Amino acid sequence: MKVLFVCLGNICRSPTAEGVFRKYLAASPLADKVSVDSAGTADWHTGKAPDPRTCAAALKRGYDLSMLQARQATADDFHNFDLILAMDKSNLANLEALRPANSRAELDLLLQRYALPRSEVPDPYYGGEQGFEDVLDLLENASQALLAELQERV
Repeated sequence: MKVLFVCLGNICRSPTAEGVFRKYLAASPLADKVSVDSAGTADWHTGKAPDPRTCAAALKRGYDLSMLQARQATADDFHNFDLILAMDKSNLANLEALRPANSRAELDLLLQRYALPRSEVPDPYYGGEQGFEDVLDLLENASQALLAELQERV
Protein backbone atom coordinates (compact mmCIF):
# COMPACT_ATOMS: atom_id res chain seq x y z
CA MET A 1 0.00 0.00 0.00
CA LYS A 2 1.34 3.43 -0.94
CA VAL A 3 -0.01 6.67 0.56
CA LEU A 4 0.62 10.21 -0.73
CA PHE A 5 -0.21 13.36 1.28
CA VAL A 6 -0.72 16.54 -0.76
CA CYS A 7 -0.92 20.26 0.06
CA LEU A 8 -0.10 23.34 -2.00
CA GLY A 9 3.67 23.86 -1.75
CA ASN A 10 4.76 20.66 0.04
CA ILE A 11 6.63 22.61 2.73
CA CYS A 12 4.15 22.74 5.64
CA ARG A 13 1.12 20.47 5.83
CA SER A 14 1.91 17.50 3.61
CA PRO A 15 5.49 16.96 4.82
CA THR A 16 4.16 17.18 8.38
CA ALA A 17 1.53 14.57 7.51
CA GLU A 18 4.24 12.39 5.99
CA GLY A 19 6.52 12.71 9.02
CA VAL A 20 3.77 12.11 11.57
CA PHE A 21 2.34 9.13 9.71
CA ARG A 22 5.82 7.62 9.16
CA LYS A 23 6.37 7.60 12.93
CA TYR A 24 2.98 5.99 13.62
CA LEU A 25 3.64 3.48 10.86
CA ALA A 26 7.12 2.58 12.16
CA ALA A 27 5.61 1.54 15.49
CA SER A 28 2.97 -0.66 13.84
CA PRO A 29 2.91 -4.11 12.23
CA LEU A 30 2.43 -2.37 8.88
CA ALA A 31 5.89 -0.77 8.85
CA ASP A 32 7.13 -2.95 5.99
CA LYS A 33 3.79 -3.06 4.14
CA VAL A 34 3.00 0.64 3.65
CA SER A 35 5.11 3.39 2.08
CA VAL A 36 4.49 7.12 2.42
CA ASP A 37 5.38 10.26 0.47
CA SER A 38 4.18 13.85 0.14
CA ALA A 39 3.85 16.36 -2.68
CA GLY A 40 2.42 19.76 -3.54
CA THR A 41 0.08 20.79 -6.31
CA ALA A 42 2.29 23.83 -7.02
CA ASP A 43 5.96 23.77 -8.03
CA TRP A 44 7.15 26.84 -6.10
CA HIS A 45 9.30 24.95 -3.59
CA THR A 46 10.47 21.91 -5.58
CA GLY A 47 13.69 20.54 -4.11
CA LYS A 48 13.48 22.65 -0.94
CA ALA A 49 13.30 21.43 2.64
CA PRO A 50 10.11 21.91 4.65
CA ASP A 51 9.51 25.35 6.18
CA PRO A 52 11.81 25.85 9.22
CA ARG A 53 8.79 26.59 11.44
CA THR A 54 7.22 23.31 10.34
CA CYS A 55 10.42 21.43 11.14
CA ALA A 56 10.80 23.09 14.54
CA ALA A 57 7.21 22.37 15.61
CA ALA A 58 7.43 18.78 14.39
CA LEU A 59 10.79 18.17 16.08
CA LYS A 60 9.38 19.32 19.44
CA ARG A 61 6.98 16.37 19.17
CA GLY A 62 9.61 13.92 17.96
CA TYR A 63 9.01 14.07 14.19
CA ASP A 64 12.15 14.62 12.12
CA LEU A 65 11.33 16.19 8.74
CA SER A 66 14.91 17.16 7.87
CA MET A 67 15.30 14.49 5.17
CA LEU A 68 12.23 15.59 3.18
CA GLN A 69 12.32 17.65 -0.02
CA ALA A 70 9.36 19.29 -1.74
CA ARG A 71 8.14 17.94 -5.04
CA GLN A 72 5.17 18.60 -7.26
CA ALA A 73 2.40 16.02 -7.64
CA THR A 74 2.19 14.48 -11.12
CA ALA A 75 -0.27 12.42 -13.12
CA ASP A 76 2.05 9.43 -12.56
CA ASP A 77 1.29 9.62 -8.84
CA PHE A 78 -2.20 8.35 -9.64
CA HIS A 79 -0.64 5.16 -10.98
CA ASN A 80 2.07 4.85 -8.31
CA PHE A 81 -0.03 5.40 -5.17
CA ASP A 82 -3.06 3.60 -3.79
CA LEU A 83 -4.34 6.46 -1.66
CA ILE A 84 -3.84 10.19 -2.27
CA LEU A 85 -4.98 12.42 0.58
CA ALA A 86 -5.39 16.18 0.10
CA MET A 87 -5.12 18.66 2.95
CA ASP A 88 -7.87 20.98 1.70
CA LYS A 89 -10.63 21.31 -0.89
CA SER A 90 -8.58 23.55 -3.18
CA ASN A 91 -5.79 20.98 -3.47
CA LEU A 92 -8.35 18.20 -3.85
CA ALA A 93 -9.80 20.09 -6.84
CA ASN A 94 -6.29 20.57 -8.28
CA LEU A 95 -5.66 16.84 -7.93
CA GLU A 96 -8.99 15.93 -9.51
CA ALA A 97 -8.03 18.09 -12.52
CA LEU A 98 -4.65 16.33 -12.74
CA ARG A 99 -6.08 12.82 -12.31
CA PRO A 100 -5.80 10.65 -15.45
CA ALA A 101 -8.94 8.85 -16.60
CA ASN A 102 -7.41 5.41 -16.01
CA SER A 103 -6.07 6.18 -12.54
CA ARG A 104 -6.09 3.47 -9.89
CA ALA A 105 -5.57 5.69 -6.83
CA GLU A 106 -8.26 6.59 -4.34
CA LEU A 107 -8.41 10.37 -3.91
CA ASP A 108 -9.89 11.95 -0.79
CA LEU A 109 -9.79 14.84 1.65
CA LEU A 110 -7.76 13.63 4.65
CA LEU A 111 -9.76 14.99 7.59
CA GLN A 112 -13.15 14.56 5.98
CA ARG A 113 -12.36 10.89 5.26
CA TYR A 114 -12.25 10.23 9.00
CA ALA A 115 -15.15 12.51 10.00
CA LEU A 116 -12.87 14.62 12.17
CA PRO A 117 -14.25 17.92 13.57
CA ARG A 118 -12.64 19.95 10.76
CA SER A 119 -12.82 19.00 7.11
CA GLU A 120 -9.59 20.74 6.05
CA VAL A 121 -6.06 21.12 7.43
CA PRO A 122 -5.50 24.90 7.54
CA ASP A 123 -2.35 26.30 5.96
CA PRO A 124 -0.14 27.68 8.76
CA TYR A 125 2.30 29.45 6.41
CA TYR A 126 1.11 33.03 7.02
CA GLY A 127 0.24 32.60 10.69
CA GLY A 128 2.10 32.27 13.95
CA GLU A 129 3.55 29.31 15.82
CA GLN A 130 0.14 28.15 17.10
CA GLY A 131 -0.92 27.38 13.52
CA PHE A 132 1.85 24.80 13.21
CA GLU A 133 0.82 23.25 16.54
CA ASP A 134 -2.80 23.08 15.40
CA VAL A 135 -1.73 21.35 12.19
CA LEU A 136 0.21 18.78 14.20
CA ASP A 137 -2.81 18.11 16.43
CA LEU A 138 -5.03 17.54 13.40
CA LEU A 139 -2.49 15.34 11.63
CA GLU A 140 -1.82 13.20 14.69
CA ASN A 141 -5.57 12.47 14.95
CA ALA A 142 -5.83 11.79 11.23
CA SER A 143 -2.75 9.53 11.32
CA GLN A 144 -4.31 7.39 14.04
CA ALA A 145 -7.48 7.02 11.98
CA LEU A 146 -5.54 6.29 8.77
CA LEU A 147 -3.43 3.66 10.52
CA ALA A 148 -6.59 1.97 11.85
CA GLU A 149 -8.07 1.96 8.33
CA LEU A 150 -4.92 0.49 6.79
CA GLN A 151 -4.67 -2.20 9.49
CA GLU A 152 -8.09 -3.40 8.36
CA ARG A 153 -7.25 -3.18 4.64
CA VAL A 154 -3.71 -4.57 4.47
